[in-house]
Amino acid sequence: MLDLYDKISELCKRRGFLFSSFEIYGGVGGFYDYGPLGSILKRRIEDKWRDLFVRREGMVELESTILMPAPVFEASGHVAHFTDVMTTCLSCGRTFRTDLLVSEAGISFPEGTTMKEFDRLVREHDIRCPDCGGNLSESEPFNLMFKVTIGPIGKGITAYGRPEAAQGQFTDFKRIYAAERERLPLAVAQIGRCVRNEIAPRKGPIRLREFTIIDYEIFVDPENMSYPRIKQIENWKLRILPASEQESGTNTIYEVTVREALERGLIKNEIHAYFLALAVKFLEELGVPPDKQRLREQLPNERAHYSKQTFDQEVWTERWGWIEVSGHAYRTDYDLSRHITYSGVDMRVFKPFEEPKEIEKIILKPKLDLIQADFKEDAPRILDLIKRAIPEIVERELREKGFYELPGPYSVRLKPEHVEFEKTKELAKGRLFVPHVIEPSFGVDRIFYVTLEYAYTEKNDRVIFRLPRDVAPIQVAVFPLVNKDGLPEKASTIYQQLIDEGFYVEYDESGSIGRRYARADEAGVPICITVDYQTLQDDTVTLRDRDTWAQVRAKIEDLPELLTKYLRKKLEFNQLGVAFKPAPSE
Repeated sequence: MLDLYDKISELCKRRGFLFSSFEIYGGVGGFYDYGPLGSILKRRIEDKWRDLFVRREGMVELESTILMPAPVFEASGHVAHFTDVMTTCLSCGRTFRTDLLVSEAGISFPEGTTMKEFDRLVREHDIRCPDCGGNLSESEPFNLMFKVTIGPIGKGITAYGRPEAAQGQFTDFKRIYAAERERLPLAVAQIGRCVRNEIAPRKGPIRLREFTIIDYEIFVDPENMSYPRIKQIENWKLRILPASEQESGTNTIYEVTVREALERGLIKNEIHAYFLALAVKFLEELGVPPDKQRLREQLPNERAHYSKQTFDQEVWTERWGWIEVSGHAYRTDYDLSRHITYSGVDMRVFKPFEEPKEIEKIILKPKLDLIQADFKEDAPRILDLIKRAIPEIVERELREKGFYELPGPYSVRLKPEHVEFEKTKELAKGRLFVPHVIEPSFGVDRIFYVTLEYAYTEKNDRVIFRLPRDVAPIQVAVFPLVNKDGLPEKASTIYQQLIDEGFYVEYDESGSIGRRYARADEAGVPICITVDYQTLQDDTVTLRDRDTWAQVRAKIEDLPELLTKYLRKKLEFNQLGVAFKPAPSE
């Protein structure tokens, strides 16, 4: 028996929403193409996000490149750390993610489980290759970056396909900050394609090798994390699963208002809270009820070491349970600090004081003898890098991590004994600081899928995609009641008029009116317009609602205004005309 995912997949293929890429060559896991209906729906979801987060919130948008040179990802940490745990079948040679095989065997494990611990679980539970039943190899790390060469091989530049959209916001920060008149908070959004060389993607559109991500980086002053607009949404309800509840094993979800979440310390600052609430609203407007969403706080050993707090926005799905659709991290100053260190470009911002005042200044001094002894012929380069480093960043890294990683083609760590710090006082007109970053990141393909799952309905053995009407790919369908007596000509005229008004319209005169309604329902068309014999007498048509199958009658001349207001949710269906009860045809 087909489950909900199978039913949606079959319909997506048949109606042109989504299907495997290059199917005629057998396809490759992790690659999907959006068909005629799917590409419009995906674009409408992205545009809805733009309206809610960019236009209404006064953000700016960036479009940066997919390929970036290696130093960008060396600075971000992706080259060294963007890995999954991989095992190989010793019989058939297929590769798998070890953690997923263990999870699919029904075995739970804590975040941060090591490769050796995964291998122990594989042995103890006799987990074998899911394809042929063969034994599995010991696990190894596998970097998920796609590596390429820009220019001729041997003479070109090593580069990578971006695994996230965010790095462009960091590398372009200095330009954007100047263009936006040096204001903070500064929110920079980006919607773009990304690539990850996933080991064995097996969840359809949930885990892809090429996908669309929405990243926005909110650059803030760490000494002012308030957000005036919080008052507009402070009574919105959130469903939060705190890290403490996960650690205790109770997994109780707290249903609280935004204000209560802040007062109880469940969310650490107003900016983070505001955009978490907005993310919940975004999914709700795409048809996912609030009680099918939760904000799961990542555990301390799960989140990045530089993150003060990270939440995953998760949606309940029938086949896979809770899946992440967006991640929200308070990343502190990690990203800009790393790019400052690796590029040598100072991206600190200056904030003037109301009056000059005395501040503490840190001076970084290298210990020449120790550096020359430890780094030998590389000492001159090390000294030059120390000279370019920002003392406050070096001091903090040495204090918190015990080392400071110097940029370069290979890893070099500066230790506390290599430098000394001198603190002095000086009169300053302002302060220099590295902006902190709050980063919400949305997976568009996953959001596309959950939108379909929550829209899928069966009624009288027929399928209806109850897509929110403002994102439906085809907004209106126009049908002649019968294919004679001048009705097709009249319907064609109305069809062209609506096209000229900017609507996405489908014209269909094939088959019975009931079959045409059914085809429109499974494509998610919110309104069907039928031209009948009365139309020829008084220039009125019937409008049929996809979800209720109710019908009203309206004047042709009023259609553009009525449909515009309806699609923008300014009118409900029963306000579009006079109720009309047609002869049975469904």
